[in-house]
Amino acid sequence: MKFPSVCLVYNQPVLPSDHPDAASEMEILDTVKRIEAILRDGNFPTSTLPIGYDPFPAFLQLQQTPPDVIFNLFEGFATCTETEAVVAGMFDWLQIPYTGSQAAALSLGRDKFRTKNLLAGAGIPTPAFELQTKIPTTPGELGWPRIVKPAFQDASVGIEQGSVVENLHDYRARIAWVIEHYGPPALVEEFIFGREILVSVIEERDRTEELTILPFSEIVFQPTDQALWPIYSYHAKWDTNSVEYRATPLDVPVILSPDVTMEIERVARACYRLLGCRDYARVDLRLDQNQQIFVLEVNPNPFVNSIAVLDGLEAMKRSHPQFIRDLVWRAYDRGPAKRDASPTHDRLCGNRSSG
Repeated sequence: MKFPSVCLVYNQPVLPSDHPDAASEMEILDTVKRIEAILRDGNFPTSTLPIGYDPFPAFLQLQQTPPDVIFNLFEGFATCTETEAVVAGMFDWLQIPYTGSQAAALSLGRDKFRTKNLLAGAGIPTPAFELQTKIPTTPGELGWPRIVKPAFQDASVGIEQGSVVENLHDYRARIAWVIEHYGPPALVEEFIFGREILVSVIEERDRTEELTILPFSEIVFQPTDQALWPIYSYHAKWDTNSVEYRATPLDVPVILSPDVTMEIERVARACYRLLGCRDYARVDLRLDQNQQIFVLEVNPNPFVNSIAVLDGLEAMKRSHPQFIRDLVWRAYDRGPAKRDASPTHDRLCGNRSSG
C-alpha cells in the first residue's frame, strides 16, 4: 500500500519573545512535532514547511516539489490575521489537496462581526452585538455588562479581565485600548453569564455524509480569592502561572440533559454548515441559567490536538492518531480543488498537469 507524502505547513512565529502575545504563537511548534510523529508512525512520508512574512519561498517549494497532501496547520500571523485564509487559497491555486477548511470558511471565522451577522440571519442564537470603529460618545443600545474584543483575533488574544465593562467610562477606555493595540474595529457583545461549552465537530472518513459531534467540553470557572469575571482570557489560556489559568480547568466529557444536548448538537451542525467548514471545527457557546444557548464563536481552524479533541475522542473510544491519519486520507481521496475546465480558464490560471 502506497502512503501519500505529507507536508506539514505552519506559521513561523514572528512576534518577539517578550511580546505580550508571543505565547499564543509558540504552541504551533509543539503541534507540528506531535502531528508529524503520528503521521510517521503511520508510515506517511513527511516534511515540514514553515511560512514567514514572505510566502514566496514556500510557494516555490510547493510548486516545484508538491507533496501528495498538505496538512494545514497555518493559523495566520497575529500581526496579519488575514494570512490564514490567503495561505489556504494558495494551496487551492497550486492544486494540492490539504486538510481542514478552505479559504472562504477561514476568512469568515476570522471576521467575528460578519460571522455573527450570518448567525443572526440564520436564526442561530448569539449575544446581541455591535461593531465600533472609533471611541463612542454614547452608551448605545446594548445592555450591561458588555465584553469588548478585537474583531479579527483568535486564541483569546486581546481578551482580559478588563474586557468586561459595566459603564460608559470603562467601555470607552476598553475600545480605545483594543483599537490602539490591535487596530479597529472592536467587537462588542452583551455579556452572557453561564456555562461555557466547547463543541468539536468532525467529519469521518467512513461517514462522508454525516457530521460527528464529540462529547462536549466545558471551561469550568472556579471561585478564587480575586473578583474575576467568568471569561476564558488570554492569561487563562496561555499563562500557566496565573490565577486565571489555574481557575479555568477543562472538563471533558460534560453530560447535559438529553434535550439540551440535542439542541446544542443541532446548533453546532448548523454553524458548521453555515460557515462551510471542512474536516473539523469547534463551536464555542454559553448556556445560561435558563438553558438558553448563545453561540460565541465558530472556529474553522481549531487545534487538532487540543484537550477537547483528545479527551472527546477518548470518551467515544476513538483513536486520536487514527483521526489525524484519516484527515490525510480524506484530503487525498477528495483531491485538489476543482477548477473550471474551460480552455479560457486554463490559459488564465494555468494547469498543473500540463507542466
